[in-house]
Amino acid sequence: MSEHDLENHAFGFSTEQVHAGYQYEKGFGARITPLYLSAGFVFDDFEHARARFAGDDPGYVYSRINNPTNAVVEERLATLEGGVGATLTSSGQAAATVGLLGVLKAGDHVLSAPSIYEGTRALFRGNFSRLGIEVEFVDDPNDLEEWRRKVRPSTRLFFGEAIPNPKNDLIDIAGIAALAHEHGSPFAIDSTIPTPYLLKPIELGADIVIHSTSKFLAGHGNSIGGVVVDAGRFDWAAHPDRYPHLHAPIVGGSAETWIDKFGAKANFAFTRAVVAGRFGTSLSPFNAFLIQQGLETLSLRMERHAANALAVARWLEAQPEIASVDYTGLESNPFHRLALQYLPRGQGSVFAATLSGGQEAAKVVYDALTVFSRMTHIGDVRSMVLHPPTTTHSKLSAEERRKAGIHDGLLRFSVGIEDLDDLLEDLSRAFRTLRGENPPPLRRAADRELTAADGL
Repeated sequence: MSEHDLENHAFGFSTEQVHAGYQYEKGFGARITPLYLSAGFVFDDFEHARARFAGDDPGYVYSRINNPTNAVVEERLATLEGGVGATLTSSGQAAATVGLLGVLKAGDHVLSAPSIYEGTRALFRGNFSRLGIEVEFVDDPNDLEEWRRKVRPSTRLFFGEAIPNPKNDLIDIAGIAALAHEHGSPFAIDSTIPTPYLLKPIELGADIVIHSTSKFLAGHGNSIGGVVVDAGRFDWAAHPDRYPHLHAPIVGGSAETWIDKFGAKANFAFTRAVVAGRFGTSLSPFNAFLIQQGLETLSLRMERHAANALAVARWLEAQPEIASVDYTGLESNPFHRLALQYLPRGQGSVFAATLSGGQEAAKVVYDALTVFSRMTHIGDVRSMVLHPPTTTHSKLSAEERRKAGIHDGLLRFSVGIEDLDDLLEDLSRAFRTLRGENPPPLRRAADRELTAADGL
């Protein structure tokens, strides 16, 4: 099969996660895309430089704008999500900022599901509001009539999160997307937790997909990054009054608009060049290289993450000290039906469990865990635990936490790919400590060997 045939052949997900975007590096025959740590790129001559800046030559100019390592990762992510293009950013927070500001301007109104990442909520409240963009939260995101009632003439975007962190209160993605389109607005979604292996929001009607690549896509806790993927399906050309920036000339003195030049990719091109390019949110090629490595095992890791998470959730649900477990893979979960509809491959591995003993009980379990790392991160191969009421959600008022279901005894778990028996034993020891049984501390085999050697 020729290179051309490979580029035009539709492969399965696990094949694409390894091969998509690869550009057949011919200099030394490297099979993986090399790490191009170069701020800029040399031009052959005067006309070559002119052509690059004019866009007549598609090559590289400056790594803030484009880079060969990043380009492969962007193409791979666009392929995995089913979009027309992807833009890497320096963090997930940058991805949310870039992806939404590519659409929004002062005076615009956004409708958002209420259960979203707290960093995004702070962005909406503390930053977008200063820019004159109002974000309104829908109380019940699965009541489509409430979304409809809150739509205004100035509504320009609908927003939600695929698997909300940490409560897993799923939304009807297809229903919200259809409603957004009914009112001439795109639907943007943060799909960090499921990744495109478990969920492809574009297939359900989403127009803009955002990820923190720092989490499952990279998967090893070694890099910070984000990505914005554009579906290329929203009819921006039909709404010149609502999205006038795409109907404006690309450069002064030219009649050609973003719609004229890029068609269905107009929003992608504008967001990449005008927002990401000018705000300077570019991702380091080194971090892009690490994401590339992580993507190659994404499907394998997500299968293990989801299987482990379901088993851990079931174990926790069976403990008498647990008041509730917010994992949609459980048959008892109120969002289980939506999970089966949208997430048949697995329901992710980030969820909350609330201890009836409140903060003191959560503190005992938290401090007793050994295999679970105590840290503010998710989506790592390592399992992690955090107490949101005193960390990620600590800036909310007590009433806001109550309304969001972030109770004092809530712990957030991000279940990794370790041996399940070791995870359950770690939890069992922690709960025995909570019961006053004082089990001995867990020690790894290497630690035992070191102690024995020291005693010789």
